[in-house]
Amino acid sequence: MKGFVEFLKEKIVVGFAIGFIMAGAVSKLVTALVTDIINPILGLILSKTKSLESMYLQIAGAKILWGDFISALIDFLIISFVVYLLVKAVTRLDDKTKK
Repeated sequence: MKGFVEFLKEKIVVGFAIGFIMAGAVSKLVTALVTDIINPILGLILSKTKSLESMYLQIAGAKILWGDFISALIDFLIISFVVYLLVKAVTRLDDKTKK
């Protein structure tokens, strides 16, 4: 990991490219986790629907897709937490290499 951190420091453009590729992969993984595992479980717990994303509130002729919003929020929170952990780990390694 130490070599990876040094590589990112030296090759900042390549580091950004690697970061974008990894972010895309993490995003796809988290979206699959939320869509395929978390949403069906929450859908069963909260009501008898197939998925959290299919939950809505009908007001007159409008459908308020609150389940879809909650799904996107869960997705965002998990990705934010993963990014936080990665930044914290890289910062910790950077501090160790400076000592």
